[in-house]
Amino acid sequence: MGEMIKMVVVLTVLSVISGGGLSWLKDFTAPKIENQVMNLVKGPAIRQMLKDADNDPVADRFKIQDGDVERTIFVGVFGEKPDTVVIESSANGFADKVGLVVAINMANDTLRGMAVTTSKETPGLGARAKDDPAFAAQFAGKPLTIPVKVTQDGGTINALSGATITSRGVCVGVTKAIETYNHLKPQLEEKIKSMGK
Repeated sequence: MGEMIKMVVVLTVLSVISGGGLSWLKDFTAPKIENQVMNLVKGPAIRQMLKDADNDPVADRFKIQDGDVERTIFVGVFGEKPDTVVIESSANGFADKVGLVVAINMANDTLRGMAVTTSKETPGLGARAKDDPAFAAQFAGKPLTIPVKVTQDGGTINALSGATITSRGVCVGVTKAIETYNHLKPQLEEKIKSMGK
């Protein structure tokens, strides 16, 4: 009986040490991983989309609470005015989730741009949503009041040839970002106002 108690105590101590070590490792690496994702995945897409900005929108970011979700908001400054926010979104594509970032001009409530950040779509078909500048360019300047849909669904976005499902997914992701923006707009305006000072 004494041996069994020793074994339970040893296993408990090892479990606590292992769990604590893994928790510490997660906390230690989380900022480094976030930084890598920011610099290698999201950052290039955001910087390309807002290439005429007076600032670095990736550096000028903040977090905002949206219910149970903490969202990272990127800010673009144009003509010395912080008037553009970039919101992350995702939607189902053909093969998997398609991650994207959506830039919204707060001054006139229009889309400034959209860029796909992560995708496992079929190379040469759905994967073009990430690499085809003509596809992404269709979103710029669209008012937030008009539904973002492909032409087959009554919208104004021309789907990628052979990749209608992916194109629809991108439109859904953009629509979700617009809904998030509309929901958070008062908080975003308040936060942006303090950045302009």
